Amino acid sequence: MTILAETYLGNQATNSALQQQVAQARQAEALLEVYLQTDDRAKGRIHAHSTTGVELGIIKSREQFLSTGDVFITKLGQLLLIHLHTQTVMVLGFNGDVMGHAIDLIYLGHVLGNHHWPILVQGDRIYLEMVADPAVMEATVKNINIPGLCIDYEVRSPDAPLQFSPHTHH
Repeated sequence: MTILAETYLGNQATNSALQQQVAQARQAEALLEVYLQTDDRAKGRIHAHSTTGVELGIIKSREQFLSTGDVFITKLGQLLLIHLHTQTVMVLGFNGDVMGHAIDLIYLGHVLGNHHWPILVQGDRIYLEMVADPAVMEATVKNINIPGLCIDYEVRSPDAPLQFSPHTHH
């Protein structure tokens, strides 16, 4: 049986009364907690399982972005506390001058696009969403053999994730 939660009560980090309610529910072992991926933040309907294995359906407005500490009340009157996982992304950077490697970089973009791996370019960095095995992604990038290319990883806070655009064909 899926338990529905569609009434948003607020965020316990900014509401001391709600924080007390959560603490009381936790003490009474009546608190449901769920860990969601950062890309679930904007979904209107989320299917998940609580930390205790309870099947949950969370229904909310698509305009509302979830944050760690958000609290819902279920149809059965239980409090549901939201936690968001951190986001790990691959970061591509360069040592030295990239000006002589324009064709290599275009080819890199082509390869990443063919794999449907979402990217985000910010400043002098290319961020890749981790949508495949990290070893496979690293091997694919290294196989292009761009001199000075550096591969690193960054862990992003659930409150400051990178927003990758979905890749579609028209």
